[in-house]
Amino acid sequence: MTTADMHTRVKDLQQLREETRAGDPKATEAQRSRRKLTVYERLELLLDKGSFVEVEGLRRHRASGFGMERRKPPGDGVVTGWGTVEGRTVFVYAHDFRIFGGSLGEAHAQKIHKIMDMAESTGAPLISLNDGAGARIQEGVTALAGYGGIFRRNVRASGVIPQISVMLGPCAGGAAYSPALTDFVFMVRDVSQMFITGPDVVQAVTAEQVTHDQLGGADVHAGNGVASFVYDDEATCLHDVRYLVSMLPSNNQEQPPTLPSNDPADRRNESLLDVVPAEPGQSYDMHDVIEEIVDDGELLELHDHWAPNVITALARLHGTTVGIVANQPRYFAGVLDIKSSEKAARFVQTCDAFNIPIVTLVDVPGFLPGTDQEHNGIIRHGAKLLYAYCNATVPRIQMILRKAYGGAYIVMDSRSIGSDLSFAWPTNEIAVMGADGAANVIFRRDIAASDDPDATRLQKMNEYKDKLMHPYYAAENGLVDDVIDPADTREILINALAMLRTKRGSFSYAKHGNPPV
Repeated sequence: MTTADMHTRVKDLQQLREETRAGDPKATEAQRSRRKLTVYERLELLLDKGSFVEVEGLRRHRASGFGMERRKPPGDGVVTGWGTVEGRTVFVYAHDFRIFGGSLGEAHAQKIHKIMDMAESTGAPLISLNDGAGARIQEGVTALAGYGGIFRRNVRASGVIPQISVMLGPCAGGAAYSPALTDFVFMVRDVSQMFITGPDVVQAVTAEQVTHDQLGGADVHAGNGVASFVYDDEATCLHDVRYLVSMLPSNNQEQPPTLPSNDPADRRNESLLDVVPAEPGQSYDMHDVIEEIVDDGELLELHDHWAPNVITALARLHGTTVGIVANQPRYFAGVLDIKSSEKAARFVQTCDAFNIPIVTLVDVPGFLPGTDQEHNGIIRHGAKLLYAYCNATVPRIQMILRKAYGGAYIVMDSRSIGSDLSFAWPTNEIAVMGADGAANVIFRRDIAASDDPDATRLQKMNEYKDKLMHPYYAAENGLVDDVIDPADTREILINALAMLRTKRGSFSYAKHGNPPV
């Protein structure tokens, strides 16, 4: 081969790559008309500049029939490879809707399988940018088999490497199960949808008329717990994907990254004395507490539109990633119910899988009573949170701000289920139930026989509070390690987490547990 031949061939290769990246102009225009970025524009926003290395970018499908043999574009509708986020390696696959609507065929699936295997074997996070029309009908059952290979790899990598699904278009039918198997799901309003059966099928079967967004849009899944995060545009969404990756370890054998922090570890939280009312029945926003405690007031909240009576968030304390579970008195007084139990349980499991310490902020009046909760299995769903905490081996710290009543106190990572340390503020009330309820049960006859039942009830309530609900009762009985000044909360948490950093969990010989479902 002559030198001239080599230069010519390299030029041809460069031209092919440029044409592949540019795609069909009409398809690109159609993509933009839907308020959507192209696949390579998305990768540029997600990954560090110039870090993306594409794998099998020239691969083409081998299908024939139904006109497939006449159209064999390179890449086959999916871009796969690796790059870096803040200098750390991640693997990514991204559907290219401009080619066959991003639908999955045999070659398309094999490209994804390869990149998933590489992510697992090298111990690096896997990010999928989903924008596809589902299985490629022209390729028949081989396309469906491709999804099976993705699902199997999702499960195999579960709890081993972080798996992040970013929904940037439609995701219908069996394709929706892969995001559901991953750790985090991002969605964009008016752009992404997920559903098992589309509007046409729904109308044919049930006679319901519904749009794609009404059926499976971002706000729908924000409200039912499918979507972890929801955004108004792709750029903001992908920015927060990078932020999430910066908080996670690359795999379950590593600790989360620790970053330098300019927020002093001994910064006092004087404002907390005014943020949280001493009266247990008064409402406040738990976000104000969390923002005061964590580094620079920054947190990344998961599922903020689902079960808002409990907060689940990632944040940093003196540069170290922590998971925060907190009752939210602003919604339903912070009670635990079916949805909040499921939400918190999933978050605790995720933190435990990836070595993220858990801080639990408690202000809970109990489990939500009622026939609806009981008939829909609050016992089973509440047990999910209990199971998740009992099973977690990461450092766990409980901080009781005010009320902590009944079974909900136990479930919110109490000492009795394995919390490493438990602290309480002087406003804590830890008891089987509130004083009014306790008085009505214990002193029912005395109150009924009294000439002034209301006065007698108040007297008995105060008697019960003085004996069993005073701020130091739990500390005196070894149920909390210390009662602290709320202004010292940040410093105490940071010092405790530093001590627990070398904690090692004990493991049983069970193949796996059998959690409630």
